[in-house]
Amino acid sequence: MARTPLRPHPTRRSADRTLRLVGTTLPPRRAAAFARALVAARVAACVQVVPGVRSVYRWKGAVRRDPEAQVWIKTTGGALPRCLEMLTREHPYDVPEVIVLKADAVSPAYGAWVLRETSPIPVEPVAGQHVRPARRPR
Repeated sequence: MARTPLRPHPTRRSADRTLRLVGTTLPPRRAAAFARALVAARVAACVQVVPGVRSVYRWKGAVRRDPEAQVWIKTTGGALPRCLEMLTREHPYDVPEVIVLKADAVSPAYGAWVLRETSPIPVEPVAGQHVRPARRPR
C-alpha cells in the first residue's frame, strides 16, 4: 500500500524554530535502529524509545494486542517536513501512528541544542552561548 507523506500545515515556514514532539510506535526490534537513523539524518535531535508498550487496537475487523515500543522524536518546526517524510517512508506499518505536538515552553539551552542538531548543515553557536550541556539533555 503506497502511503501519502505527511505534511505539516502549509502556512508553516521552514525557519520555524518551535520545538515539536513527534510520537509514533514501532515493533520493539526495529525501534532502536529507526531512532538512530532519524538522529543520523539530522531530522531529530533526540529520540526516546520506551519499550514494553502493549497496544490494543482494531485492525481489519479484528481486535489485536501486540507489543510495541513508544517512540518520542524531538525536532523543530523547520525540520518537521524532513522528519515526517523520512518517518512515513521508512516506517514498517501500513498506517503508522504519527502525532505531532507543539511545545508551549522549552528551556532556552535545550531549544538551542535541538535547533543545532536538526539543522541540515551544522550551526555554529553564537558567541557566549552554551555549546554542549554538561550532561546529555533529556
